[in-house]
Amino acid sequence: MSSPSYRFGRRALLAGTGGVAAAALLGVRTAWATDGPQSYSATWASVDQHPPAHEWFQDAKFGIYYHWGVFSVPAFASEWYPRNMYNNGSGENNHHRSVYGEPAAWPYHNFINGARDRAGNFVQFAPRLKSAGGNFDPGEWAQLFVDAGARFAGPVAEHHDGYSMWNSQVNEWNSVATGPRLDLLRLHADAIRAKGLKLLTALHHAFNFTGFYQWAPAQSTTSLRKLYGQLDAATEYQLWYDKLKEVIDGYQPDIIWQDFDLSRIPESTRLNFLSYYFNRAVAGNKDVVATYKDGFNTRGEVVDYERGGPAGIQTPYWLTDDSISSSSWCYTNGIGYYSLNAMLHSLIDRVSKNGNMLLNIAPMADGTIPSGQRSILLGIGDYLRRFGESIYSTRAWTTFGEGPTQMGGGSFVTPRPGTNQDIRFTRSKDNRVLYATVMGWPGGTFHITGLGSNRINLSTLASAQLLGSTAGQYTNLPSRTQDGSGLHITMPSSNPPFSAPAYVVKLTFSGTIPPLGSGPTPTGWVRITNVATGLVLDSGGNVASGSALKQWNYDGSTNLQWQLADLGSGWYRIVNRTNGMVADSWGNTANGALCMQAAWNGGNNQQWRLNNLGNGRNQIVNRGTGTALDSGGNTTAGSNVKLWAPDSSTNLQWTIAAV
Repeated sequence: MSSPSYRFGRRALLAGTGGVAAAALLGVRTAWATDGPQSYSATWASVDQHPPAHEWFQDAKFGIYYHWGVFSVPAFASEWYPRNMYNNGSGENNHHRSVYGEPAAWPYHNFINGARDRAGNFVQFAPRLKSAGGNFDPGEWAQLFVDAGARFAGPVAEHHDGYSMWNSQVNEWNSVATGPRLDLLRLHADAIRAKGLKLLTALHHAFNFTGFYQWAPAQSTTSLRKLYGQLDAATEYQLWYDKLKEVIDGYQPDIIWQDFDLSRIPESTRLNFLSYYFNRAVAGNKDVVATYKDGFNTRGEVVDYERGGPAGIQTPYWLTDDSISSSSWCYTNGIGYYSLNAMLHSLIDRVSKNGNMLLNIAPMADGTIPSGQRSILLGIGDYLRRFGESIYSTRAWTTFGEGPTQMGGGSFVTPRPGTNQDIRFTRSKDNRVLYATVMGWPGGTFHITGLGSNRINLSTLASAQLLGSTAGQYTNLPSRTQDGSGLHITMPSSNPPFSAPAYVVKLTFSGTIPPLGSGPTPTGWVRITNVATGLVLDSGGNVASGSALKQWNYDGSTNLQWQLADLGSGWYRIVNRTNGMVADSWGNTANGALCMQAAWNGGNNQQWRLNNLGNGRNQIVNRGTGTALDSGGNTTAGSNVKLWAPDSSTNLQWTIAAV
């Protein structure tokens, strides 16, 4: 891996000696990726060097994608209609038989090729452009995404149904050869990029041949077997890869988002995809992002939570995809929507916890985006236009916030609006400004209990300001006090001076934001006690490097005493008093992995962050893996301490007390 200084030096050399001619003379390429290695091979050791979440992605915060395709035509139940219409007795099956006919006689591919339903109506996925007399205008869609405040956007390029929304040469079931006879991905890509947004393409096709069509009958032709995921395994794996390669080569997406079941693709094929995507990005001087739910890892890619997110701050950087509707990801008749506050407050919460949000919308089959969805998007956009400085280009702080409303805690967690007691923090990248966003007007005094005098020294707080109703407007808040119960800021009035889904107070410091703790972090020896079990962290004594950490009843032994050695920037090494070794994740990102101990080597696997949860409780999160110390809830003395993705369980909560 060449260092940034080397790359820039080589670039400067070429510029000073004739650019392309010099490049040819030196035998090197002229395009240099801005981050990461200059080439990748199909091995984990190589692709793991790819920076998973580039700065532009961490700055962007909010994106939009859309489930829109053949499955939108029946507008019934959900985007899984193609699967469930073949499941005898299901709601989709009964609906299909009533409206279209028996699935054996009126198969799913009739929605692609076009056919008449039982009432004689011609049915087909064939949206027409507005310029051709239809309702679909990709430019209008892209403008709506801009107005919603999105910084990246793009379509579901292929869902589980196996229908490609681009001009595919490897899949004849595509939107150019059939249906609308339009390269829909090209139209989306050009419109989105014309508005200055990054392009996302979502690919869900790993499930096409690993279970989606389990109830569909065996098909009679090779072509139909391709659509219904019924080819032999080796052919299906190659087709999975070839489709991705076409999208990469033809459309150069900045983000490739993939749904579940990647772990069922052969490892060599997954690695071929990653290395190909990353190498093509290097050739195009692009920083790209690959996301996953399974099959990859956080060293080179970004993990995605479906409809959820962690309960607390999680590192490395992460993403959630959520939908504007609780009932379906695609448009259905009678579709319902979450409230603006539920979606917006979820975005604020996820950003405070070191993540981005990708929001799905559900256009109608003809290309119309319903007004109810537009209203929510424009409401989010209005907020981001006014208060976007507290969202865009910010970073998570030491703690995400406080308040009674539980948000996140895993996948499939319902988005919910916060209250005027729910506060979320973000900070500027230079660590000099702390934003406190409250999800409702707090009244005449804004109480931030997490900023009490026993937890943070605010002597360098230079100003407090309320962000105004228009971007760039501020109201100074000079009257403030701090005591052990929190920071208390006098607001302009008891009633809100303007209407907003949330309100932001900007705290600017004369230097960097002071460190936060539940009281000063003890510098001497401490015991680290699990909230769920009451047992303390135990080294086991003079044991070999690589031995697992355990938990034990506290008896004063030095095996149970630790020092939190401050490494700066909120990271600590956790040193045992008996053996001098430190807690070490060993880089194992799996939930349930054992936490080990080893001699200090300075690596990220031996660095830990205290994620303060209030009430003296902390999650202890590893820098290398993003997982947290976990008792497993096992109250047996001598049981192993494990690692787990941070969630709301008390198994992951610890108190720290001097001994």
